[in-house]
Amino acid sequence: MNIEKNILDKVNEWLSPTFDNETQDAIKEMMTSSPKDLEESFYKNLEFGTGGMRGIMGVGTNRINKYTLGKNTQGLSDYLKKSFVGEQIKVAIAYDCRHNSDTLAKIVANVFSANGIHVYLFSEMRTTPELSFTVRHLNCHAGIVLTASHNPPEYNGYKVYWQDGGQLVPPQDGAIIELIEALNYGEIKFEANENLIEYIDTKVDEAFVKSTLENCSFNTPKTAKENLKIVYTSLHGTSIKSIPTVLEQAGYNNISIVAEQAIPDGNFPTVKSPNPEEPEALTMAMALAEEKNADIVVGTDPDSDRLGVAVRNNEGIMTLLNGNQTMIVMTAFLLEQWKRNDKIDGKQFIGSTIVSTPMMLELASAYNVACKVGLTGFKWIAKFIKDFPNEQFIGGGEESFGFMVGDAVRDKDAVGATLLICEIAAQAKAAGSSIYKELLNLYVDHGFYKESLISLTKKGISGLQEINQMMVDLRENPMSEINNQRVVCIDDYENSTSKNVITNEVEPILIPKSNVLIYYLEDGSKICARPSGTEPKIKFYFSVNSSLDSVENAVSVEKELDEKIKNIITDMNLI
Repeated sequence: MNIEKNILDKVNEWLSPTFDNETQDAIKEMMTSSPKDLEESFYKNLEFGTGGMRGIMGVGTNRINKYTLGKNTQGLSDYLKKSFVGEQIKVAIAYDCRHNSDTLAKIVANVFSANGIHVYLFSEMRTTPELSFTVRHLNCHAGIVLTASHNPPEYNGYKVYWQDGGQLVPPQDGAIIELIEALNYGEIKFEANENLIEYIDTKVDEAFVKSTLENCSFNTPKTAKENLKIVYTSLHGTSIKSIPTVLEQAGYNNISIVAEQAIPDGNFPTVKSPNPEEPEALTMAMALAEEKNADIVVGTDPDSDRLGVAVRNNEGIMTLLNGNQTMIVMTAFLLEQWKRNDKIDGKQFIGSTIVSTPMMLELASAYNVACKVGLTGFKWIAKFIKDFPNEQFIGGGEESFGFMVGDAVRDKDAVGATLLICEIAAQAKAAGSSIYKELLNLYVDHGFYKESLISLTKKGISGLQEINQMMVDLRENPMSEINNQRVVCIDDYENSTSKNVITNEVEPILIPKSNVLIYYLEDGSKICARPSGTEPKIKFYFSVNSSLDSVENAVSVEKELDEKIKNIITDMNLI
């Protein structure tokens, strides 16, 4: 197998004395037994995507290891020292249940401390939302969480947070990446100053739980809480450290935990994928819900930023809601609470993303609040909070099963969202209703919006090329008609243009560039194409809608919408 010179140059650098013997031996083994793996490990550098940096663990520039994370941390240290001259810089670090997360977290802490930076390191695994909270709670300049969210077991990752508790956003991330790329691996300071590493746990946990209870409790009667039957699973992840405590302290005691999945385990042995977006991940929880006759199922991903929710439909069948549906239910509840308390005065907003349901805009209009829509990723919603300090953030989410209540946490927060959805379920049940019925009522009031997602996995070098070509074709040879509906507008976020296909008028898009295309059809349907920022996938998001005159007609209207989505997918040759 011929290996390109630029790859060989990287390989030879990693065979130098800068790198330890274990690393060199692993590379030599790949050179003889698996040159394809060698190429995959070195053909590019890991990049910051939508949710930070994620990759397969192993040796090489395209892998998560002590050197790639060490280089990131050295570059970030240099940037922090330039940005906060004369200050004692403080950084908080958390990590999840994945293989090597604790070891990698300590390496990251070592590098920060070697650069004179005070480190608050959690003594055990913690959730991503708690890390976001901790950054502001301890007045840190930055935060790191070692996690790869719901990726397969061989992955790990590195997410960076700034002073506001939100993830890095442009142009700051670009400036830090420039510093990282300019570094040589020999410049990484690995020798820890243990005097600057402070372990944290219980006190911060208690503050996080207290904050969650304050932000996500809404005067639900004690009897309503006691009458709600909850099934919860942590899917082998970190939320077992927070959610049972939060629910118990909130007064929810009728909880059944999926015992087999309550043990943190980076192999995620009971699921194909620890992703609550996938119905299979909640199979055991759904079975337990039938056994216990539960009202609601909640499952969280390994770092506890996403939650999946299942509730009983009008026939009593446990039904998994999608991320858009849970977002709509939670947002509408929050808006109604704010309205009842006369807290809406035109200076409030909710947040969403360009690939999420347009129904969020309808809710915002109905309650006289703004809906700020950003690129995919919660860092953009957190940025809205920072950019509009004179406006109040009520809540918001995205289609990928993430939600955030208020501004105490500045990232997806499955801990707070779990408490919120239980509050909604308990109050609805006490009033003779249910979450499912409340969702249908919202469809009657604001229109029935139905969404679907297809993810096409394309691994490796050839997969990346295939994804790129799909985007080129959609951009340069746009479809004029889909499912017998004319394309009326195409939003190209990479070129920052919104083109009216009927009039050929072009308007600028005034949010940061991203490789995203959105087709709008004349019947109000919306189709979005986006390569994933963290996985080897290209994603297609579909949104269709119709009016709904009564709850009794919901089943037939939903069938029509499902059929429309199916026809769009077929017409685009995606299956």
